[in-house]
Amino acid sequence: MKTLHIAALLSAITLHSTAQTNQKGFDPARLQRIDRFIEKEIEEHRIPGASVLLIKKGQVVYNKAFGYADIESKRRMKTDDIFRVASQTKAVTSVAAMLLWEEGKFLLDDPISKYIPAFRAPKVLTGFNPKDSSYTTRPAKREITVRHLLTHTSGLIYQLPYMGDPGLAAIYNKAGIPSLLGAPGATVGDKMQDLAKLPLLHDPGETFTYGLSSDLLGYLVEIWSGQNLETFFRERILGPLEMNDTYFNLPADKAARLISVYQPLENGRLVKAERVFDRGPGNYPAIAHTYLSGGGGLSSTTADYAKFLQMVLHKGNYKGKQLLSPHTVAMMLTNQLNDNVGTSPYPAMPENFQFGLGFALETDRNDHLQPLRKGSFSWEGAVATYYWVDPQEDLIALFYTQEFGTPKWNEYQQMFRVLTYQAMAD
Repeated sequence: MKTLHIAALLSAITLHSTAQTNQKGFDPARLQRIDRFIEKEIEEHRIPGASVLLIKKGQVVYNKAFGYADIESKRRMKTDDIFRVASQTKAVTSVAAMLLWEEGKFLLDDPISKYIPAFRAPKVLTGFNPKDSSYTTRPAKREITVRHLLTHTSGLIYQLPYMGDPGLAAIYNKAGIPSLLGAPGATVGDKMQDLAKLPLLHDPGETFTYGLSSDLLGYLVEIWSGQNLETFFRERILGPLEMNDTYFNLPADKAARLISVYQPLENGRLVKAERVFDRGPGNYPAIAHTYLSGGGGLSSTTADYAKFLQMVLHKGNYKGKQLLSPHTVAMMLTNQLNDNVGTSPYPAMPENFQFGLGFALETDRNDHLQPLRKGSFSWEGAVATYYWVDPQEDLIALFYTQEFGTPKWNEYQQMFRVLTYQAMAD
């Protein structure tokens, strides 16, 4: 199988910016436009550095690192550097849930109160008073189901300023609900029990609203499996996929490969982010913690995450190991949002947004918006990591930098897609 070659190819590639291999299917001169784009952004102090990996038809065609992993010490970026992949964790959590679904642990349309009784009889927010944080609610029309969590239609939000309804975000914050890190000693289970007492933004199933659905799903994985999420991931996903650089808690001997994270200033310069999600430390992956966020807790490399994407691309198979049934993968890559499902403005989603069980999708409905071919699936991370997979082209593409709160991240994603497809040759 094609996947047999990838690990060997990646391990053989040098770790510096000149690294790349067979460019079959691409015009080498046009690929250099990716170099020039990233180098310009680094020179103008808009990003600290970047790592880009392209795999086509099972062959690594482009694997380069640019700029700095740490600007202050002038440590150069390498292709095996470790990034906070944040919301790219969600797809892994979705796969974890579907592994247990295949074992008959639950049904997709089960109410989650079947497994966490505190979520029975949810309520929807109807009013919020910012003066004293009081609020009013009404009974929800239906309970949250597992499918609602996988499709982000549960009514749960994120309380980050640019990602969540301000009123409900204030309620979450007052209750001590974390967005990703949690307080020292906290567990997802504890906080999900607290979350169950709070209102939803809307009725479950009615709107795609990005939020804590995957954290709650990760807690359900722990309940269904009897293991914490870190152990389950290692035994059932990361280990079988040979993802040896992907962790919730980064080992001490790998901490030096964790790159620094930066924030843009109003003057256009970058400053190292000492604090990130929930005012937690910027180097949180290297600090032992017990809050295992299924929505954003992992750190990884481009090469490691590419192995996960290859498993999905190859219908659940990696090096002869069948993690998921091809039928399960096909369902995960089928749009789950019908015409009656709206999309929340927090954050705004593109026109005719389509989403499966853990992935954004390219379908007949939205294929006119970008060069991705129909059937492609993608997602990103809040600290500026992005991937997509195009099955028609047999292409895996990853573009990672590490910047918290960059206003240009959507523009960078669009540019990376343009520069990748324009470089393709028949």
